[in-house]
Amino acid sequence: MKITVDDVKCCGAGQCVLLAPEVFDQRDEDGIVVLLDAEPPAELHTAVKEAASVCPAAAISLSDTE
Repeated sequence: MKITVDDVKCCGAGQCVLLAPEVFDQRDEDGIVVLLDAEPPAELHTAVKEAASVCPAAAISLSDTE
């Protein structure tokens, strides 16, 4: 799995950080998403998929790396 984020679309809701804090963080100054791991291990894929699905701005994109 490869993750990309569109920080321009991000509204800073923080749902991604709550669901997958190993993969996502937020900038202190404005709450915009920060991607910590663009290719997380398999055990985090479920949380990352949920984070992408609940993102209100649809700022998280997922693709297969295989």
